Amino acid sequence: MRRYRCADCGHVWRQDTSAAAEPRAKLSRTGLRWALEGIVVAHLTVARVAEGLGVAWDTANNAVLAEGKRLLINDPTRFEGVKVIGVDEHVWRHTRRGDKYVTVIIDLTPVRDGAGPAWLLDMVEGRSKAAFKTWLADRDDAFRDAVEVVAMDGFTGFKTAAAEEIPDSVTVMDPFHVVGLAGDALDTCRRRVQLAIHGRRGFRDDPLYKSQRTLHTGADLLTDKQSDRLRALFVDDAHVEVEATWGVYQRMIAAYRHEDRQRGRELMEKLITDLSAGVPKVLTELTTLGRTLKKRAADVLAYFERPGTSNGPTEALNGRLEHLRGSALGFRNLTNYTARSLLETGGFRPQLLHPRLG
Repeated sequence: MRRYRCADCGHVWRQDTSAAAEPRAKLSRTGLRWALEGIVVAHLTVARVAEGLGVAWDTANNAVLAEGKRLLINDPTRFEGVKVIGVDEHVWRHTRRGDKYVTVIIDLTPVRDGAGPAWLLDMVEGRSKAAFKTWLADRDDAFRDAVEVVAMDGFTGFKTAAAEEIPDSVTVMDPFHVVGLAGDALDTCRRRVQLAIHGRRGFRDDPLYKSQRTLHTGADLLTDKQSDRLRALFVDDAHVEVEATWGVYQRMIAAYRHEDRQRGRELMEKLITDLSAGVPKVLTELTTLGRTLKKRAADVLAYFERPGTSNGPTEALNGRLEHLRGSALGFRNLTNYTARSLLETGGFRPQLLHPRLG
């Protein structure tokens, strides 16, 4: 920092650097802007940013997170216009120490309105009703009143929290998890039959083992080879239970894929009714599935009246967070992980590219 001294009176003053950097800052404003753009827009690692700035990793990390929170994460308008949210659990670390789960809340409004991709609203420690309920309670009345739909998986804790904090919203059990329940039932049935026939797990050349991926393919997407494989599989009477479970799985997929959403709803309602009664006792997987679908029938059927409320984008964001954790070689601090996750998937890219933030 340059200093100037008057030759006549001896007065000393320093050059004004407030436009270049914050007082006592280690990085200039331009350097911080470059670092933040590198993290949010170019998806660089903190190590790469620190190398580019010629500073230590801790210096770059602390500066970027502080600037990101000030400029983006703590923006009071960030929660405005949110009408559809998705909630799901996420594994943020794979060590045994402490709670490894968090609850992620996603804004699905842009997806429903066709305005863009979903983005991360927040991340809360734990995966319980209390975690989601507390987060909703911390939001202001304007936010809670604006939420119309909550998309979620089969965990009843999320549904109860939404019912208590935002009772006017509609809870939707999204197709991603509903089909997942049917797929799990199909896999469990296949393994049970395999064990009953051979007394062991499937080997490479066992028909049931060879067909495990084909069984999960939609009937309208099967190739001729796959169709022949399934026909050969179902010829054996010992596989009749797998065939019955596979038929239910295909009926569910057909309901969701039907071009007429009203007709799709009718097909799903008929499926739930059929599974609620009259299922042979030997088909234990379908009995369990039917019990779950009957209990959450209103949430399952609500999807057909509210397109664009699938939790699929939530799972996609979970994949991006997995990539973030891998590129960072893991995180030990949940606060840092939450901040980095928000910068990575919080929908801030257009804001950083906007000239008003220059």
